[in-house]
Amino acid sequence: MASYRIKFDKKRCIACDACLVHCKVKNKVPVGISLNRLTVEGPIADKDGKPTAKIKYQNCMHCKNPECVAACPTGAMYKRDEDGLVLVDLNKCDGCKACVEACPWSVPVFNEESGKIMKCDYCVDRVDAGGTPACVTGCTAQALTFIRK
Repeated sequence: MASYRIKFDKKRCIACDACLVHCKVKNKVPVGISLNRLTVEGPIADKDGKPTAKIKYQNCMHCKNPECVAACPTGAMYKRDEDGLVLVDLNKCDGCKACVEACPWSVPVFNEESGKIMKCDYCVDRVDAGGTPACVTGCTAQALTFIRK
């Protein structure tokens, strides 16, 4: 596992999509794809009949044994030794989508504009500079927390 993780507090989340917007802006993600997901089911009635919603946030988990890395024929997908982050070397990526098919959570996405793969990298440039990912800093309800292990 990576030396970092993003903790999601579903009780704080207001499903405003600010996390998605900040990620898209920071990473220049084209329309139609997203590097993270926020899913909302509801409103539904809870056990007391009160309206509620089921909210789930998903980003790359930077797996201990990432299947996307093993599936990549060019070595573009790799796991960084010092902290376990799973990253993409765009200079090596040929857009074959093997990583997309291999990932159990469909985290890597194909960017039609560049012909390359994109994925959540915890905004590695910000993390390396001591900062936090854009989704965390942009979360208006403070439902996301960046944990450094």
